[in-house]
Amino acid sequence: MKIQGKMFMWLSVFVLAMAVVYGVWSKEPAGTTALFLAFGLCIMIGFYLGFTAKRVDVGAQDNKEADVADDAGEVGFFSPHSWQPLSLAIGGALAFLAIAIGWWLMYFSLPIILIGVWGWVFEYYRGENRTQ
Repeated sequence: MKIQGKMFMWLSVFVLAMAVVYGVWSKEPAGTTALFLAFGLCIMIGFYLGFTAKRVDVGAQDNKEADVADDAGEVGFFSPHSWQPLSLAIGGALAFLAIAIGWWLMYFSLPIILIGVWGWVFEYYRGENRTQ
């Protein structure tokens, strides 16, 4: 995390320099404000990462001799046989189609989306997958 904090701090210096140059050169307030806000965001993220790096154990990214496999771990659990994304995709496609064809189509897509979300959330609370 220490490396990422330093990277964001250096990025904030660059963004600040570009904001000043852009503001003086263009005299355009919207872009100048956006660049100064980007500078503020870079400072916040860099400070957070640097502050957190002092309080946690050294990660593999801070070790110059580390391999990629040293930082590997469990990514997460992914359902191998879920039909719920298909339901959500059909409902989402109908919802976007409702923008082009007519809003009445939203009445048909909303129940399909709700069924897909409900099934996805409670997929492992019932049936044969209950113990997973």
